[in-house]
Amino acid sequence: MPELSFLLVAGLAVLLGAVVQSGVGLGLGLVAAPVVALVYPEYMPGTMLVVTSVLPLFTLVSEWREIDWRGLGWAMLGRVPGTAAGVGVVALVAPEVLGGAVGAMVLVAVALTVRAVRVRLSRTALVAAGLVSGVTGTATSIGGPPLAILYQHETGPRIRATLGAYFTLGAVLSLGMLAAGGELRAEHVRAGLWLLPFEVAGFVLGRPLARVVDAGLIRAALLCVVTASGAALLVQSVL
Repeated sequence: MPELSFLLVAGLAVLLGAVVQSGVGLGLGLVAAPVVALVYPEYMPGTMLVVTSVLPLFTLVSEWREIDWRGLGWAMLGRVPGTAAGVGVVALVAPEVLGGAVGAMVLVAVALTVRAVRVRLSRTALVAAGLVSGVTGTATSIGGPPLAILYQHETGPRIRATLGAYFTLGAVLSLGMLAAGGELRAEHVRAGLWLLPFEVAGFVLGRPLARVVDAGLIRAALLCVVTASGAALLVQSVL
């Protein structure tokens, strides 16, 4: 069993992140990963990947019919080589260095989209987003922003369902490759399992948020979360 202090600190972060993600479609890694990385870096990235692989399943139970299977397939095509590269990053490069670079790119992308630069959901864009997400999601457990920016103009259920399926498949792939590369330890998995009750509680508390953001607020909410994600990665890299 992890230390009580870890369960309290990381558990609260996971609960808050689950509240955000259950409404918007992403946010668990944004809220919890920087906290765990700063206070308990020895549990990164494995523990957070265990946690992020489970939460989307709750959303998919009710919204799986909204999955964009075509987009999911192309994004996963990029995710595979990106994940392999991410394992190399974990072994060779400090994750905060990568996180800082990605955070800066995310903020630039958000600024462009706010100025009405719209990126089409093309095969190339989806594969590229999956590739970048594979690297960052494996190395830092925050891989949602690239794909979220592409889907920002879709409906709330479609965003949550597609991102949910992508997060689950991507996290499982990352965990498998980390294990194969010797970068995943048993205590990472156990710690992630201990955090699941906090995740469930956050999902339940956050469900009313989905109805609020679906009432014409989904794009604004998504961009706010993605912006916060980029800022969190930058702050984490500095600290």
